Amino acid sequence: MRVIDFKDAKCRHCYKCVRYCMVKAISVRDEQAHILKDHCINCGRCMEICPQNAKTFASDMDRVKGYLRQGFKTIISIAPSYIGVLEFDRPGQVVDALLKLGFAEVRETAEGAAMVTNEYKKIIRENKMPNIITTCCPSVNDLVEKYYPDCVDLLAPVVSPMVAHGRYIKKLYGNDVKVVFLGPCIAKKQEAIGDERVFGAIDAILTFEELSIWLEEAGIDIYACEDKPMGNPDPKVNRMYPISGGVIQSVVTEEEADTYHKVYVDGLANCMEMLECLQRGELEHCFIEANVCEGGCAKGPASARWNTSYVKAKVKIENEVSYKAARNLPEMSTQELAKAFEDNHLTDRIPTDKEIRDILKSTGKYSEEDELNCGACGYPTCRDKAIAVYQNKAELSMCMPYALTQAESMSNVVMDVTPNMIFIIDSSMKIRECNKKAQELLGVGRDEAVQRYIFEFIEAEDIEETLRTKEPVIHKKIQLEHGRMTAEETIVYIENLDSVLVTFQDVTREEKIKEQHYFLKVETVKMAQEVIEKQMMVAQEIAGLLGETTAETKVTLTKLRDSILNEGEE
Repeated sequence: MRVIDFKDAKCRHCYKCVRYCMVKAISVRDEQAHILKDHCINCGRCMEICPQNAKTFASDMDRVKGYLRQGFKTIISIAPSYIGVLEFDRPGQVVDALLKLGFAEVRETAEGAAMVTNEYKKIIRENKMPNIITTCCPSVNDLVEKYYPDCVDLLAPVVSPMVAHGRYIKKLYGNDVKVVFLGPCIAKKQEAIGDERVFGAIDAILTFEELSIWLEEAGIDIYACEDKPMGNPDPKVNRMYPISGGVIQSVVTEEEADTYHKVYVDGLANCMEMLECLQRGELEHCFIEANVCEGGCAKGPASARWNTSYVKAKVKIENEVSYKAARNLPEMSTQELAKAFEDNHLTDRIPTDKEIRDILKSTGKYSEEDELNCGACGYPTCRDKAIAVYQNKAELSMCMPYALTQAESMSNVVMDVTPNMIFIIDSSMKIRECNKKAQELLGVGRDEAVQRYIFEFIEAEDIEETLRTKEPVIHKKIQLEHGRMTAEETIVYIENLDSVLVTFQDVTREEKIKEQHYFLKVETVKMAQEVIEKQMMVAQEIAGLLGETTAETKVTLTKLRDSILNEGEE
């Protein structure tokens, strides 16, 4: 299952998604970005930062609507982050809105969080793990399994609150019931549908954004709904799970003292730094709450449309939470809540140093000094980008400095080899740019030319007129070099520069050839006229003898003469 991808024909060479993807799970092929499913941890960062709105993600909305149409008993497990994200007067209005859509019951995922909390407490009491990483965030779990396999044994062998809740609901109502998770997280889609270890606990995933669309389609206004209760007992402090440090607060509530140091880490960069510390053995006996999203799950990537600040969401959640341990909540066995994590590390091909150097050379980098490491391509160094090219994740053209150099080089080649004289003249008549042929016309180098005005060298009335009227001059014959050169003048106004592009095409040779050809025709016509006159005298004598007219003969010969003279002038 591919949870996230990009729309074709939407990319604009910005490589912002590559730059912000810290695990580099994005390939660029034929100038189009694609998600590398095996590499992706579904954090959704690329979706948040894409300036072209080119991202797409899999939607289960049609599947959920199908469950309801077919009459399946369908129960919503709603993430407690709804308190901080959705807009309402009273939380119970969200419950009523979901019931109006056709769901049989609405229960809080925090109910599953309470079960997970109990399992974390058991692990802490056992005191067997050197460090414990919470496993509520599926992106963190993927990060460890794919990129930090040395830390797999440090993941708490417990399912996420979503999976725990789904399993409990199906245990409570039977396997025929359909369970739909509603929350702000995209990674939950991959966890629910794509992870065989927990398959069957959750039947579909809806995001808060999808819910908003559905409610609008159904004409349901949350503010007009009744305040109805959840279908579960109050999970109390376990509603804090979406907030950074919320898992720790749930674990330590009314709990006996233990030897584990409690620490929470949020944000992908911080999570990666934490895992690197664990790999180096720098952390001991820590209980680590880890979330890929900064601030926890209070604002996931699928809740961006509300544009609510994390602080506001945090305050709203905290105001609805009782800081007491949950009571009278159902329990499930450790076996029912267990999950075995695996080493799923990636095995990308690694190029040799020679292969890296060859790729670098193809983008004009022959030494370390040529490696700018500017990051414009999305990779931190030129060598990293070269490795990505070798692995078919990146294209050579993604190197912006090289592409710019190539473009400038090609432009300069065109400018330098063209036989035409080319100028850029600004509104003050100052020369802003000129090619080599133009410099030959002026008799000065470029450095001096761009410091002077065009009227210092040539008559510039046409240029001045185009700057004033913005009307072009096309292929106008003029004289340059005091009449020694005939040129075709073309002047075009450049709006965004308030300047004109001036081109002089030297047509002196062509004009001389035309002139010579004309003189040749004149001489030919002169000879023809002489022949006509002689022939007319003879014709008149003969006509006199025969009594015939010479008019037709004269007309014919005159037409022949005129056709020679006018040849090629149309």
